[in-house]
Amino acid sequence: MIASLSGTVAQVALDRAVVDVGGVGYLVHATPATLAGLRVGEQALLHTTLVVREDSMTVYGFADTEEREVFETAQSVSGVGPRIALAMLAVLTPSALRRAVDQEDTAALRRVPGIGAKSAQRIVLELSGRLGAPGPDDGAASGAATSAAGDERDQVVEALVGLGWAAKVAEGAVDKALAEAGTDRVGPTEVPSTLRAALRQLGPRHG
Repeated sequence: MIASLSGTVAQVALDRAVVDVGGVGYLVHATPATLAGLRVGEQALLHTTLVVREDSMTVYGFADTEEREVFETAQSVSGVGPRIALAMLAVLTPSALRRAVDQEDTAALRRVPGIGAKSAQRIVLELSGRLGAPGPDDGAASGAATSAAGDERDQVVEALVGLGWAAKVAEGAVDKALAEAGTDRVGPTEVPSTLRAALRQLGPRHG
């Protein structure tokens, strides 16, 4: 079991990174939010889990142990493999996922690519009581937090810049993503989902 990787970031892509540990490059799959915190040439620590299949050994990395624990627990649901579990964390923070399960909010779960109505119901049923109860700060954003949403928009733009896009290009992609969502704000719990939507606007980045 590879529990963590600490080394130099050699490469960052849209869904993966390469971390050089003692001269060995480890390919690590991660969420956009985790990847946005990595910088090529800088040191990084990722909390990881190794998924072994008959024909592959895949490393998944996370910014903190909470994300890793949620990722591993999510895979206990029948029909949920590592790819869907990672997609869940790309769209929902651990807090938002706990809240969705606790409140049986299947609509929130259906925002995750690959999860339909039946899958969402199954996730609520099988994860109930297993992710822990939502904390006092896991509820809907307060009016004060919403009014400061510009800060969250800046976080998304900064994350895209960190992934290699120019600031103006990043800002344009975020604006388009927000326009499609019918809003001009990014809520405190919406950074990962907005980042994902902006990445869809930008498409693959080559080179």
